[in-house]
Amino acid sequence: MVTEGSGTVGKALGLLTLLGEYPHGATAAQIAEESAYPFSTVYRLLNTLVGTEFASYDPRERRYRLGLRVYQLGQKVASTRGFEGAATPILQRLTEHTGESSILGVLDGAHFLTVRKVDGPQFRTTTDPGDHGSLHTSAIGKALLAFCDPDTREHLLDTLELTPRTEHSLTDRDELRRQTEHIRAQGWAGQQEENDVGMAAIAVPVLSPSNRLIAAVALAAPLFRADLPGLQGFLPALRQAAADLALELPHRP
Repeated sequence: MVTEGSGTVGKALGLLTLLGEYPHGATAAQIAEESAYPFSTVYRLLNTLVGTEFASYDPRERRYRLGLRVYQLGQKVASTRGFEGAATPILQRLTEHTGESSILGVLDGAHFLTVRKVDGPQFRTTTDPGDHGSLHTSAIGKALLAFCDPDTREHLLDTLELTPRTEHSLTDRDELRRQTEHIRAQGWAGQQEENDVGMAAIAVPVLSPSNRLIAAVALAAPLFRADLPGLQGFLPALRQAAADLALELPHRP
């Protein structure tokens, strides 16, 4: 169910957000069921989005998809915030040095948002720019949770839905709080098969000179090539990438 607002604009934005969860498209009936809005309302708003190029419609499949206008705006946001021009070369250097996939993410409400990634030469990660991920199961999410401002951190620790992704996912709130304090003390976060079976990852925060959280950067690898202890050997390179990103990405003082 979408919750962006009860007005027409809020409903339209809610449907646009919901449509992003269907990379292969969705029918108006699917969107109506998921949003809990009347079919007539959904049909009207979806066609308004199509008319403004924020969505597209395939009459053969009767499916709606995000339109190119969303991509255009997304590219402008990425460029303005430095995710495209500044972050990509740094992630590319990190992947070339380590041979593993690198990911840049930011805190977005109760999730992390992937803003850039560079796949390793032999393996593709399961996240793409624009995807949301769980804070309690992923290395990048745990790093963001641990190093965000205290009020936000406490709110998230109290309210996060601890839905498991695998049988190894953390679901105990007290343990999450304990791990968060440990991550803050050691300066990095890691996970092995908590977010995806057969995968491990390690992440460090990207902090401004005043220690404000900007983002987090992670390395992810399949277990047949590197487990969590193995990835820890890349911590110096990961920390250097975070320091480089801190110099390049815009941030508040």
